Amino acid sequence: MKKNLLISILMTIATTVLLGIIYPLVVTGLAQLFFKDKANGQLIVQNGKVVGSRIIGQAFVGPSYFHSRPSAAGSGYDAANSNGSQLGPTNQHLIDRVKTAVASNQADNPSQPVPVDLVTASASGLDPDISPASAEFQVPRIARERGLSEADVRALVRAHTQFPQLGVLGESRVNVLELNLSLDAWVPRTGLHP
Repeated sequence: MKKNLLISILMTIATTVLLGIIYPLVVTGLAQLFFKDKANGQLIVQNGKVVGSRIIGQAFVGPSYFHSRPSAAGSGYDAANSNGSQLGPTNQHLIDRVKTAVASNQADNPSQPVPVDLVTASASGLDPDISPASAEFQVPRIARERGLSEADVRALVRAHTQFPQLGVLGESRVNVLELNLSLDAWVPRTGLHP
């Protein structure tokens, strides 16, 4: 009995040290060595200041910026509270929110149908990307606000469009933060945050 108890205690200590300390340190070290950017959250630094992450969305509300898709995570793009809205398609609150978002977007571009990802939140509420159609929908507003031609803004959107991996994995997408940073580098504004 004492022998079995001793073996159990030693195995607990050994597995705790091996799997709770050594393994995480080795994996963290390898990640820092081979995938430093990804291991550290793919942060974007500008002028020595972190302005965001490539993989976590943020709100852009100014008329001179491309807007992200809505977020249902906490108070909006709250990485500590990642979640979709949990509202079903017949929920009146969701219907009202989508109608309001559609009306707001149509005011900017009344001649075009509003892409669905501009009025609905993603499952995580933290999606950093929009569809190329959503970026294209916003081009007239951006061109007007920045004093640019629509062709130039479209070219910038095309330059930031990422296509499916291996041609089939995922959807085409545009990272909103990177697009807005390029837009600011081209035609400066007061900054990304309203």
